[in-house]
Amino acid sequence: MDAVTDLLAAQPFWIWAGLGAALLAIEVMTGTGWLLWASASAGVTAVVVALASTGLPTSLLVFALLTMASTLAARRYLPQTSGTPTPDINDASGRLLGRHGATVVAFANGAGRVAIDGKEWAARLETGESLAAGTNVEVVDIEGAHLKVRPA
Repeated sequence: MDAVTDLLAAQPFWIWAGLGAALLAIEVMTGTGWLLWASASAGVTAVVVALASTGLPTSLLVFALLTMASTLAARRYLPQTSGTPTPDINDASGRLLGRHGATVVAFANGAGRVAIDGKEWAARLETGESLAAGTNVEVVDIEGAHLKVRPA
């Protein structure tokens, strides 16, 4: 423990810079966004320690205050993307919204089948009761396992 204390006393800038680099490396591996602010705070603390020659308690206080302030500012002023749904590239049905296709069979009672990009899907009409086979349609919504379509 004495060796760590001696190293910290002799090279505080490099200790804080190393901590910042380590936190940044962990952030890059995890991609959470939380360690980015602590990493930047460690880098700023390294500069403060180098310029002001502060002791360990003061540098810890600077690091803690910077980390809290930068995290709170980022949560407040940067756009939040975690609450918005992101499209799943493996979700074939999600990519169908707005696509055009054609009816495979005539729709009866508002239900039938459509072909879009070479695949056949169960579908229901947005409005109306029937639709002839071969009619062009557009996908407007997805309801469970059925596409909701309207004539295009």
